[in-house]
Amino acid sequence: MTHDYEAVQIHVFGEMAKKGYIYKGKKAVYWCPHCETALAEAEIEYGEEKSPAIFVKMPLVKDNGMLPEAAQGKPAYIVIWTTTPWTMPANVAIALHPDFEYAWVECEGEILFMAKEMLEAVGKVCKKDLSNIIGTCKGKDMEYAECRHPFETIDRKSLVVLADYVTLEAGTGCVHTAPGHGADDFETGVRYNLLIICPVDGSGKLTAEAGADFAGMFVFDANVPIIKYLAGLNRLFGKENIRHQYAHCWRCKNPIIYRATEQWFASVDGFREEALNAIANDVQWIPSWGEARIHNMVADRHDWCISRQRVWGVPIPIFYCEDCNEHLVNDDTINAVADLFAKEGSDAWWAHSAEEILPQGTKCTKCGGTHFRKESDIMDVWFDSGSSHAAVCKTRPELAWPADMYLEGSDQHRGWFQSSLLTSVATEGKAPYRAVLTHGYVVDGEGRKMSKSVGNTVAPQEVIAQYGADIIRLWAASSDYKADIRISKEILKQLSEVYRKIRNTIRYILGNTNDFNYETDKVEFKDMLELDRWALMHMQLLKKEVSAAYESYDFHVLYHAIHNFCSVEMSSYYLDILKDRLYAYKADSFERRSAQTAMYEIMLDLVVMIAPVLSFTMEEVWQFMKKPASMPESVFMMPWPECKEEYIDEALESKWDNFIEIRSEITRVLEGARRAKTIGHSLDAKVELHATGEALAILRSVEGDLATLLIVSQAKLVEGLAGGVEATGREDLKVTVQAAEGEKCNAAGSIAIP
Repeated sequence: MTHDYEAVQIHVFGEMAKKGYIYKGKKAVYWCPHCETALAEAEIEYGEEKSPAIFVKMPLVKDNGMLPEAAQGKPAYIVIWTTTPWTMPANVAIALHPDFEYAWVECEGEILFMAKEMLEAVGKVCKKDLSNIIGTCKGKDMEYAECRHPFETIDRKSLVVLADYVTLEAGTGCVHTAPGHGADDFETGVRYNLLIICPVDGSGKLTAEAGADFAGMFVFDANVPIIKYLAGLNRLFGKENIRHQYAHCWRCKNPIIYRATEQWFASVDGFREEALNAIANDVQWIPSWGEARIHNMVADRHDWCISRQRVWGVPIPIFYCEDCNEHLVNDDTINAVADLFAKEGSDAWWAHSAEEILPQGTKCTKCGGTHFRKESDIMDVWFDSGSSHAAVCKTRPELAWPADMYLEGSDQHRGWFQSSLLTSVATEGKAPYRAVLTHGYVVDGEGRKMSKSVGNTVAPQEVIAQYGADIIRLWAASSDYKADIRISKEILKQLSEVYRKIRNTIRYILGNTNDFNYETDKVEFKDMLELDRWALMHMQLLKKEVSAAYESYDFHVLYHAIHNFCSVEMSSYYLDILKDRLYAYKADSFERRSAQTAMYEIMLDLVVMIAPVLSFTMEEVWQFMKKPASMPESVFMMPWPECKEEYIDEALESKWDNFIEIRSEITRVLEGARRAKTIGHSLDAKVELHATGEALAILRSVEGDLATLLIVSQAKLVEGLAGGVEATGREDLKVTVQAAEGEKCNAAGSIAIP
């Protein structure tokens, strides 16, 4: 980041502080014991881990009168389940769902309490018979009941509380609650005014508060000793090993923990509704499911922990009074820090004393003290990136705020997209972007994640060296980015063929319009031959489709539309049919100029529409084109092609689309004759077309030009379907092919269409 960027970030923080959104508090946050710092949700990665899952008997000491009469005088326990045995020393409560049905079960002389629906599953895992139900009650009936902590060394009650997050997906329906080690647990602890116990230090080692037997152990290393300890006390009802998705640090890749510590937070509750309103009303989400994804994340998220315990990064610009410990942050202090960072960068925070940074005469607002110390924590890196809309868009005159679009992978709904949204709404009251587009991840041709060890990576530099940069751009446009995007040598090879077809189509038009001056030689649309008008009409339809695809960011749609237009409608049909006109007619004939006008207009629009994708190629084409002097020197300075509605004629479209369909059937028969060596080239052929109904009507409408349109020497139309004639895929058309009389003129037949 630049010094100016860091200065703007300080102002963003200051504005949020001024509005009361910044506070310091003790909460259970993600904590990396290896990096020894708090983490934001966006810094979490999930990976599969094997964890011990244990069922623990919590001795019941207060039953709210719910204990069945048959259970009186027998030891009773609430059975909890946890996948983090190391958190047992911090247990202060047991959470039940208020509406679940819970059962009292007699088992081996003991009374056990757990969700009725989970009895069979628990019994199977723990190898116990839990069929003897002696009573039931609702979870809400047990609120404020009490158990004793299962450790002999810990003299503490465990309160029964209610929580809607309790599920029946696993466990016993009775949730071990340690407010110092879980976000939901913490919120429950606050609601019930429970002790917030966190017997774990910054390096992930249990403290003396966890008990002398476990003090100094790394949390995950303590799992087995704690399990053995519980078993020795007859508090372990059962255990198993499970594989599940577990949170890891994005930086060091090690498993993380929840740990209650004092941190700086941004109060999302202070502007949550504004943020949700911005999501719904200010932003276009592409794909549309992105809106629901980020809405749910913002709606459900806790306050944002923005402090980190690191020695690098942008510091939190807070000062503390040495006399009363009151923190100091206001416009004067923020401006002083921002000005300093603009000159020297954020490292100046560590290089200068508080007195050197603060304006002269600064006093504590609480006690009037004049001696201060600086906050040692830095800001979350997502606060850094989340300030980019202010530090970049707002400071550069060539850019706009809000940004037109944010574009990143779908993981950024909880990262950059969200951090930018929160800082922007908190300071400006609106979203920092007008649109957000998310894409999948690049994978290999088989859909596998790319890895150097597997050897399935594709280096862009190598692709560019082999195929050119435009192939990379074409690959990106051809992919439906809403899902993972595949790339391989085979895919790139296929795309290079598509590129060649598009390029050669334009190249062919370039070569056949070299003697054409659009300003002096063009033929008005109304005067053109029908086939040329049909071609221009299809270009208008293409413009509509391509423009809509660009507008909706559906680039793969425009890729397929342009590819089909060039390879089918142009190369296979229109340009193929034109060869006779282009090469056999006089250079300045009406027929040839009509075709050249259509080709030139098609090329002009095509080059402009393809330029955002095949940028280098289309600019090269632009430089070779013969253009009116009024046109700009670069294709990227051209206005976007508008659809000419006056070119669209449904009757004409229907006629020629149907003819081309019929032509395809005739061409298939000609191909069969060529393979049978009845003819060589199609110009060696004489065809008789036996037709009825629609086929007859369409062929009759172009009867005078049939030979030219079919690229044969002779063509005869016969009404009716004769027997023994070559059938086609149509019931109303049959074809005979014979070698034509005379010699072939090679003027048209010797030129290959791309």
